[in-house]
Amino acid sequence: MELLYQQTHKQVHEIQSHMERQAVSALHVDQSKYDVQHLQSALRNFQHKRYAREQQERQREELLAHTFTAHDSDTTTPMDESLQFNSSLQEIHHGKDNLTGSRHSILEGLRAQRLTLKGTQKKILDIANMLGLCSTVMLLIEKRAFQDKHFMIGRMLFTCVTMFLVVKYLT
Repeated sequence: MELLYQQTHKQVHEIQSHMERQAVSALHVDQSKYDVQHLQSALRNFQHKRYAREQQERQREELLAHTFTAHDSDTTTPMDESLQFNSSLQEIHHGKDNLTGSRHSILEGLRAQRLTLKGTQKKILDIANMLGLCSTVMLLIEKRAFQDKHFMIGRMLFTCVTMFLVVKYLT
């Protein structure tokens, strides 16, 4: 494993020095940067795994070297904490389910309100159109009534003048 680490480390340094010595096009630079990042990520992953393995081996050695007694505090398990943690997780899970359920019911309520508001809006637009038509008809009726009134007054004046003339010249 140490050999692989050294080879990887050597390759990273070779790529970095190679990049400094050569002036390549932007595409090659980007590819090289990607390769370096990829190699550095692989190196970090390898180092992490090696560190974890060394830590496990150290813990194993400590555990094997440790002698346990009948009432040793290292052998007790924190059951109360585990049970409390488990019940807390269950409460959180239950709360999340309740929150999800209320969120769904709120969403359904909003959808129903949207449909109701759309229907109300359609009815209001229909009434507004009908009122607009009614107001137009009322204006035409008022205009016609005004014209009829003047026409009737004109006819009455004509009739009165005609009767006056008939009475004056025929009697």
